[in-house]
Amino acid sequence: MPAWEDPVELVRLIRSVDLITRARVTGQKAGVHISLFKGQGIEFSEIREYIPGDDIRAIDWKVTARYGIPYVKEFTEERDQTFYFVIDLSGSHAFGSTVSKYRMMLEIYASLVFAAVRYHDRAGLIIVTDQVERFIPARSGRAHAVHLIHEVINYSPKSTGSDLRPALTHILTRLRRMASVILISDFYMPDFSHELSLLKQHHEVYAIRVSDPRESELPDVGLIELEDAETGEQILIDTSDDHFREEYRKAVGEADALITSVFRRCHVPVEQVKTTDDWLNPLQRLFADMPMAGVR
Repeated sequence: MPAWEDPVELVRLIRSVDLITRARVTGQKAGVHISLFKGQGIEFSEIREYIPGDDIRAIDWKVTARYGIPYVKEFTEERDQTFYFVIDLSGSHAFGSTVSKYRMMLEIYASLVFAAVRYHDRAGLIIVTDQVERFIPARSGRAHAVHLIHEVINYSPKSTGSDLRPALTHILTRLRRMASVILISDFYMPDFSHELSLLKQHHEVYAIRVSDPRESELPDVGLIELEDAETGEQILIDTSDDHFREEYRKAVGEADALITSVFRRCHVPVEQVKTTDDWLNPLQRLFADMPMAGVR
């Protein structure tokens, strides 16, 4: 697991998140399957003999020709959803003024995984840095959910870099059926708009951006040494220099605007979650615009 977190504390955290999620899900109206994402339509069930009144458009002509009597393809409505969580474990997520971005991401991720399995949906995981480090296919069930969460807790990234493009490309080549992909990161990385646009054409995509207030503005505390968590590069700066602090604020603002524009151009909903805030309200805003599945 990442060296900057206490494993015992994280286990307690996951248990508390599970209890909160369980209370929220079981509080829904009985008999109604409310998913965070819209259904995927219908899926093939079986081939059977034609019965008068069946839709002739469902006739399987190859099978009909083989047996000399009409056969039809039968479909059933697909209720269960497939989630893939793409969680960025690059070095920058160790940062946090009070709570680390990693811890905040883990809380959000754990809550969504537990919610998915309680709705009988399938969940899978992709851990990414500047490469795809771990891929776990989607399955349902509580045991699988616990496995997904502990996988993130116990994982030690091989790289500190950050690049979402390999993960997005991996999804495009690996997943044959439409899924709901949730990206969790600070998104401080090379431009991934091309890959995101392609992914959006085949899957539902949502983004949760986790950031820390101290990233956007430097305090006036004199000389400090900063280290890039992803490259290890160190630099000595004078935070009492008003001009430097203003230029830093502008640079961060431009980077934030660029990230926002990427999601806007690709029509991907995104919510900002700060490490100093409660993550529940931003998630509720993000999911409020998402279509819901029907009654089970």
